[in-house]
Formats: sequence, structure tokens, C-alpha cells
Amino acid sequence: MTPPPTSAATPDPTAQEREARLLAWCRAEGSLLVGFSGGVDSAYLACVALDALGPGKVLAVIGRSASYPEAQWTRARAVADQFGIPVLEVDTDELADPRYAANPSNRCYFCKSELWSRLGPIADARGLARIVDGTNADDLGGHRPGMRAAQERAVASPLADLGFTKAEIRALSAARGIPTWDQPSSPCLASRLPTGMAVTPERLRAVESAEASLRALGIEGNLRVRHFGELARVELDPGELTYWGEDARRARLETAVRGAGFARVELDPRGYRSGALSVLAGSSTAGE
Repeated sequence: MTPPPTSAATPDPTAQEREARLLAWCRAEGSLLVGFSGGVDSAYLACVALDALGPGKVLAVIGRSASYPEAQWTRARAVADQFGIPVLEVDTDELADPRYAANPSNRCYFCKSELWSRLGPIADARGLARIVDGTNADDLGGHRPGMRAAQERAVASPLADLGFTKAEIRALSAARGIPTWDQPSSPCLASRLPTGMAVTPERLRAVESAEASLRALGIEGNLRVRHFGELARVELDPGELTYWGEDARRARLETAVRGAGFARVELDPRGYRSGALSVLAGSSTAGE
């Protein structure tokens, strides 16, 4: 089995300079509302914003819905508790939007539109100068309809604007002691459904349950359970794929996934591929 990472590269001078510029940017804004998923990027951004402005001028907002993994919420709350980040949770209801539920190739646009429409009034009511998200420079390529929703609502992406790469964010996070520094990417649960397959609470729960069962087996690194109706296709990182491909272990893996309600289970021999379902649909959405 592939062991989890135990160390991160020391931030190089370029990364350190970017962080200094980010601190200055936050101070210049005066106050911030951070869209806070608890992933690597938003956790780092919230911690830096808190460092720059103090708790009275920062609010991290978690948007909760059926598409947001419970495990991610747990990590988000743990980071907030560790660093004293003020947090507000709001319910979002993107599944009630038939345009989102139909799962088109621009599904993320409708999801983010729902999120930012909820956060805008909160920022206004609390006198927070700017809403920010954790988009980084590596996110700027490919098919990113969610970014258009942010742009339409004047949501700033300082990590992207200042040129932060994912590797730099991980190194800087490790230097700050932020526990998410080595966390695998974890997009919303709807990203496990092929384009055109309706997003339903039942399908999201099946994916979440299957992935939680596989984590309970000890699987580390990138993990996706792709939902193809009765079939679940499991993607793992190369080392995990080799380990769990052995017959006895594979049987355990398949049993765990079937326990979430899938009739058939495949271990994808190609392993984890970012944006695999979007590639099948003719686009490329990194991080899924």
C-alpha cells in the first residue's frame, strides 16, 4: 500500500514572496469572507487571511449540501478549530435547480452560482469588503464553468491572481502546520457522476458511502468511485492500485463498494485520472 506523504518541500523564495504579497493583499482589502470548503487551497487562504486581518475581519463560510462530503466538512471544522478561524455554515440547495440536477457539462456553474448568491448578502450584512475563493494558478486551464459564476459576482481569487501553484500552497501550508497540506483533492460528490446522469441525493449518498468504506479499509491518496448506475468504477493512485489489485484484497474492496448499493464493481486498471468523466464527455475539468 502506498504510504501517506510524511514531509513537504520547504517553501522556496518564490513561494515565500507570494505569501508576503498575499498577506499585503489581504490587509489592503481590510476584511474578507472566504468560501471555505476545507480543501488544501481554501484552508490555506483562510489561515493567511486570519493572520493578516485577525478574527474580527475574517469569516469563513461553509456551504453545506448533499454534494458536499461529510469527511470534508469534518476537516474544515478541524482546521477552523485549530487556528481559531470564525466559521459560518449555510445550506445551499443546488439540487433544487433542474439545470444543476440534469448534470450538464457546465453543472459547476449552477452550483457556484447558488453558493455565491448565498454568500453575497452575508458579506454585505457583516460589512465584509470582499468575497474570495481558493482558486489557484493551476486551476486556470481546462473547463472551469464554476469560475465564470465567481467572476459574475466579483468573487476574487487572490491565489490565482498572485500565481500560487498547488505545490507552493502545499509547501506553505505544511510550513504553517495546516493539516490539509497533504490532503488529496476532493471535489464535490456530483463529479463522480457521468455528464447527463441526473444528480440525486441517493446517488450522491451511494458514492460517499462507497468512498468512506474504502477509506476505512486504509486506502490513501486519490480515490474516486465513479457512478455508472449499477456499476461502480474505482480509481486509485498507482501504488494503491497495485496493492488492491491482488485477488484477496480486491475481493475486500469489491465487497466494501457493493455494501453501498452497487451491484457490480470494477477496479479501473488505468488508475486515478483527474477529470476522467469530463474527458469522456468531451471536456476537461481538472480536479474531478
